[in-house]
Order: sequence, then C-alpha cells, then structure tokens
Amino acid sequence: MTALAPLVTTFFRQHLATEKGVSPHTLASYSYTFKFLCRYVSSRLGTAPSALALENLDAPMIRDFLAHRERDGRNTARTRNLRLTAIRAFMKYVEYEVPAALDQVRRIGAIARKRAEERLVHHLTVAEMRAVLDAPDPRTRSGLRDQALLYLGFAAGLRVSELVGLRLDDLELEGAYPSLLVRGKGRRQRRLPLWKEATRAVRAWLAVRGNAPAPEVFLNARGVPLTCSGFTYLVKKYVRAAIAQSPGLAAKRVSPHVLRHTCAMNSLHATGDIRKVALWLGHASLKSTEVYLRADPTEKLTLLEAALPPDLRRGVFPVEDRLIAWLSGKKLSGVDPWPEPVDATPGGTNS
Repeated sequence: MTALAPLVTTFFRQHLATEKGVSPHTLASYSYTFKFLCRYVSSRLGTAPSALALENLDAPMIRDFLAHRERDGRNTARTRNLRLTAIRAFMKYVEYEVPAALDQVRRIGAIARKRAEERLVHHLTVAEMRAVLDAPDPRTRSGLRDQALLYLGFAAGLRVSELVGLRLDDLELEGAYPSLLVRGKGRRQRRLPLWKEATRAVRAWLAVRGNAPAPEVFLNARGVPLTCSGFTYLVKKYVRAAIAQSPGLAAKRVSPHVLRHTCAMNSLHATGDIRKVALWLGHASLKSTEVYLRADPTEKLTLLEAALPPDLRRGVFPVEDRLIAWLSGKKLSGVDPWPEPVDATPGGTNS
C-alpha cells in the first residue's frame, strides 16, 4: 500500500507550485477538491484522511465522489468537471511517481467529463446598473470605497480576483489617459484605460484610504485587503438597496461576475466587435467571448433584417360547424355548448 498524504503534499508543494508555477487561484481550487475528496473517502472507509492509501482512490470511488458532490454538494456539471480535472492532474503526476499504479491511473483517466448546459449569461440593464452604482453613500469612507469598487467592476469588467488584487502601483491616474494594469487569469497582464468617472471614483477613495502598509488598493474596515467573499457581500448588499429604485433587480440573481457580463454586453453594443470585447476582458480565446453573441438579440436582428424570408402560400382555413365540432370533440353528456336554448321554429319562441 502506498501512503496518499506524502504524494498529495509533494504534488502541491513541488509539482504544481515549483515545477509548473501555477497561480495561487489554481492551487486553491485544487486544494478544495482534495479536501472534499479525502473527507469523503475517509468517511466511506472509516479511516483518518492522513492514513489513506493511494489504492483507496480507485475509479469506482472517484465516480461515487463526483456523484456525491453533484447530489449532496449541489455542484453543477461544470463544477464536477473542475473537480475531475484536479484529480486527473494528480493522477498524471502519480503515473510517473508510482509506476505500479498505471492501471489505476488509466481507469480514472477514462472517467468522462459531463456535458454542461451552456446557459445565456445574465447582465444588467443600464438603468439597473445605474441604480446599483447610486446605492453606496459617497458621504462616508466605506461608501467612497464601494462606489469605486462597483464602478471598476462594471467599467473595466474585472474579475473578482483581479479587482481585490489590484495594487497601488498598478494605477496610473496622472496624465491625459489614466489607466490601470490588470494581472489577469493565467498570468496574463493587460492595461486598460479608465473612464473619467471611474478615475474620479478611484481618486476619491484614495484620498480617504490612508497610509495602510498593504499594497492593495481596496481595504476592509480592519485595514487589510478586501477578500473575494467580502466583495460578494457588498454586491448583494447594494443590489438589495437598489431594488427600491429599480424593481427589476428583485427578479435577478446578481453576483460580482454579473458586473463583468454587463461590461461585456455594454462593450459589444458600443463596438459591435467581439474581438475588442475579448481584448478588454482578457480572454485568451474568442471562444470564451462568443457567449455574449448568443445573449445579444441585436446581433440576430441585423441578420434578420438582412435576410430575405421566403413567402408562404396563403389560404383560408374552413371553420367546422359548431354542432359537428361538438359532436366530434365532446361527450354527449357534456355541457351544452350553447348558452341559451336554440329556437327551432322560424319566427317562433322557445318552448
């Protein structure tokens, strides 16, 4: 039996962090998967997680774990596939570290990814976004911070990790074209110009931020960098406050990523160029940006107006006699289709 714990720790510390140099976000995502996996296998076998063996992670156990996360953990198919990706990466590492486990590795590698439903992205209208931006109180220190946070999330289309990870030296607010450096997904950097209103909001926050030693731009009430969960809480808080001004928000589930989707749809309407939207959002491939084309009805309207639809042959549909229709479609003991008795004699009265 091969101990599992040394392999997992070496996989994270040496293989992922040192040899591959993956981002902290990838490390955090993979660690969540193995935390859930080790707890599940431990409860199934009645063994402490640190005492598990590599052989305990066979293909049937992995399938049961993925089904458990979908059923009891309410994971979507997309999240299930992310868990499977982390497990496959570990097994690929095990393939070279423990050659005797090759058959086990191949069986787990044969577990298929689940097809995920590709739903339309949710975004806010201009009026709804304005209501959310107006929700923070600019007369308070926290209100100035939150106004700048929301405005950058919408205007720059930043991911939550990019927004809370923004540093003071990433800002260039002087000169004719204020901009910010975004440290994006996959270690890809991009520089974005700022709207005048966004620059004003950021400057207003920096004026009251103080001289905290943290390099991040946005701090919480304790003077430490704001977290992703903290920003999520703020978005939900201000969406609830904005419902009074824009009642349509009550029927929408607004997360921080919806601000990014709103920025993308706004940019697509303004430019009509999906390549510029991908460049602004920091997408590595246009395939990730095509989802906004499916959600934008104006793109289909252009095609609809340009196409020449064929004419259909017109005709008159004959209406069947009421009595025959009743005899054909209803039981004879049913309700009389006529609200009043029919006069059987011409010019006479009902009897």
